Amino acid sequence: MPLALLALAIGAFGIGTTEFVIMGLLPEVASDYGVSIPTAGYLVTGYALGVMFGAPLMTVLGTKISRKRMLMLLMGLFIAGNLLSALAPAFSVMLIGRIVASLAHGAFFGIGSVVAADLVTPDKKAGAIAMMFTGLTVANVVGVPLGTLVGQSVGWRVTFGIVAALGVIGLLGIARLVPDLPKAQGVRLRHELAAFRNVQVLLAMAMTVLGFGGVFAAITYIAPMMTHVAGFADGSVTWLLVLFGLGMVGGNLVGGKFADRALMPMLYIALGALAVVLALFTLTAHDKVLSAITIALIGALGFATVPPLQKRVLDQASGAPTLASAVNIGAFNLGNALSAWLGGLVIAAGLGYTAPNWVGAALAAGALALAALSAALERRAGGPSTVVTGSAPAEQRAAVHH
Repeated sequence: MPLALLALAIGAFGIGTTEFVIMGLLPEVASDYGVSIPTAGYLVTGYALGVMFGAPLMTVLGTKISRKRMLMLLMGLFIAGNLLSALAPAFSVMLIGRIVASLAHGAFFGIGSVVAADLVTPDKKAGAIAMMFTGLTVANVVGVPLGTLVGQSVGWRVTFGIVAALGVIGLLGIARLVPDLPKAQGVRLRHELAAFRNVQVLLAMAMTVLGFGGVFAAITYIAPMMTHVAGFADGSVTWLLVLFGLGMVGGNLVGGKFADRALMPMLYIALGALAVVLALFTLTAHDKVLSAITIALIGALGFATVPPLQKRVLDQASGAPTLASAVNIGAFNLGNALSAWLGGLVIAAGLGYTAPNWVGAALAAGALALAALSAALERRAGGPSTVVTGSAPAEQRAAVHH
């Protein structure tokens, strides 16, 4: 495997860290700026919305310049956003910094996956893409807990400064190690947009929004929930996030393994179990041991849905998957934004820190209902439906691994 993949993995590690580390630092940020926890939750919502709109926009813009230059530009945005967050004198400025950083997220994974596949021989493409995404996975096991620990020990601004430094390392690695590959072929926008006329594509994206949103409804407010309800010390949030990250790794592997074998049954099981576990979290959150187990299960079940949901979009948008895949990455983050907002609303309404778990359970149950509807429509139509023909092998392989 070429060293260029290491540069891409470092970039993915930094992006994954900055996306999730804010959840463990919400109390510190809220206290520093003198805002409520629900208001601080807008830092999660704003980032997620930035990914949602930035993923397709930056992906389309990326076709105008070389992939290497676009990756460097995206890392530049990432660095600028995190530096702005670290130095922000007011909450509104930090929110802007989060949005700037978020613009790099979706397009980096989309374009970076294609570059990773192009760096190796055909028989090693999947391994190369997986190696790049290892950075994102490791971020949730190592980067997020360590970032939370640093933020709670010496200040959250230091955490975002370190993340910006990781971006600099990733940028230098891309500049030095990634070859200047030919400019990507222009996107036929009309062809790509045709995918969105397929009701199955829209249903798959709606499942993504609701299903993954269920996870974030609970995890966004994990720090105040565990400290105020379960009785954990502030420092314990770090290892609780490690458990969540380990669950993510295991769930992602299981979801990826079974997505090709039995995609819809995998979705039924994962979404149904996720809804049940989130509902039970309102009870288990009052016990330290049970809450720790539940957090790991939420990570596992939530990320077990990621490979089948992404593959469902690719299957239904066969032949023109690039824009649909980018939009689905945004759909994950739309779910994050929606659930963080709804979770903040129920807390602000005085329903307690465990109330977001009921929101998450309802969202996951909604995703399960949509999955059943999608399968019923597909059976009525006589089999899988696609909107276009042709192929985009590198892009398809890349997207499946997100």
